[in-house]
Amino acid sequence: MTLDTASRGKIAFQGEPGANSDEACRAHYPDYQPVPHATFEDAFEAVKSGACALGMIPLENSIMGRVSDVHHLLPQSGLKIIGERFKPIHFQLMANRGTRLGDVKTVVSMPFAWGQCRRLLRQLGVSMEAASDTAASARIVAEHPDPTRAAIAPALAAEIYGLDIIARDIEDEAHNTTRFVVLTAEPNPPAPPPGVRCVTSFVFRVRNIPAALYKALGGFATNGVNMTKLESYMENGAFTATFFYAEVDGRPEDVGLSHAFDELKFFSDHLEVLGVYPADPFREASGI
Repeated sequence: MTLDTASRGKIAFQGEPGANSDEACRAHYPDYQPVPHATFEDAFEAVKSGACALGMIPLENSIMGRVSDVHHLLPQSGLKIIGERFKPIHFQLMANRGTRLGDVKTVVSMPFAWGQCRRLLRQLGVSMEAASDTAASARIVAEHPDPTRAAIAPALAAEIYGLDIIARDIEDEAHNTTRFVVLTAEPNPPAPPPGVRCVTSFVFRVRNIPAALYKALGGFATNGVNMTKLESYMENGAFTATFFYAEVDGRPEDVGLSHAFDELKFFSDHLEVLGVYPADPFREASGI
């Protein structure tokens, strides 16, 4: 597709200004303008329509697991993955100026963030108030000053909304990391340069025959392909997990992966490659 000139330099994310996704956009694509969207559907549509050249979308978190909405939206979107970014997640407890930690009775944030900061929340004995987004919780606290309320959000949100950070890096685990994927509407994006370690993401649905999944995956083992992820998910309201999202090391044209895909196709009635992209250096640094 040909992108409208006005769309160049824009990258879509879900959430409000100051969200973790906003931080990820600014850190990894500093030459692009981050554009907030209320929902994942809106962010996907911004990329599909050409309003934004790229999308920065969270796929999974090391504590909370996969972002289920994205697993359903991505295969249907027609978008392609052209990159991945791992972002260490640090949450801050922030409040209006003058608020002390001992004053806080209510903490505003999204449940996904609560689950990553349980230790401090239990220690404080506070009640929780749900917000649609971590950055939104900071905005809410800033717009309605109350010395008994605080928000859990990234440091960028405190800067944007003029709040004080009263407890830093409150996440339960030091390894707390979110993996983002970078999306484009280009149907055939350029292949990664030769010699670069790559990841291939794809979805498939096995045929309704005995041991189909076992046989479909056998080709990856016999051809020496390292499968790093395999997750099932329901589609169209079915209670049988017939769809699978998978990731492997390598490129489809590699001999081993090419043979593995041939075998997978034989035992599947649907196979779609969602992207072939360079592995983030975080993988090697972390031994992934």
